[in-house]
Amino acid sequence: MAQARAKARTSRGESVFAEKFGVFAECLLTGVWIAVASLGVVTYPPALAAGARHLRRRIAHEGGGLREFVADFRVAVRRGWVVGLAGWAVAGAVRVDVQAARAGIPGGPLVGAIGVFALIGAVVSLLRAAAVWTPDAGWRGLLAGAGRRTVLDPAGTFLIIGGLAVVAASAWFAAPLAVPVLGAVVAAAVAVEERYRHR
Repeated sequence: MAQARAKARTSRGESVFAEKFGVFAECLLTGVWIAVASLGVVTYPPALAAGARHLRRRIAHEGGGLREFVADFRVAVRRGWVVGLAGWAVAGAVRVDVQAARAGIPGGPLVGAIGVFALIGAVVSLLRAAAVWTPDAGWRGLLAGAGRRTVLDPAGTFLIIGGLAVVAASAWFAAPLAVPVLGAVVAAAVAVEERYRHR
């Protein structure tokens, strides 16, 4: 009995339930931080990276808070804004493809479907890259590795797509709900990357 109680405590002296609820609450708060940091339109990749690093610290019981998030964001945004700009360009190209499909252009539906799948793959790759970002990592290498993992780890990819579907459903139900849930999607990407690393 005493052993069972000891196992139900973490290294910080919390019960397992309290720790897991604390991580969930931290995910929701991190989603708000990510949303605020993404207001710069092209700053969403650095915001995701800083959020993922914050959650990794929280899960490892290494402390951290808003100051560390802001410091990570400042480092990530130096080159990460280019990734954000490229992401908007990809989204614009997919929008053109979808409009072509709706206009009835021959082959349009196929091109539109390929464009949508490519956009989903790009978003998943971005989330996976952000999940492993560190201040000394380059975005090009991170995205290349994340793209490979997106293809080679379909189970992890579908888990992240499921998280994105939850964000979309939350936004459809009540737009403000999508903001905190964004942190849960980043946490899912962190978990998927940890799972892949230990395979």
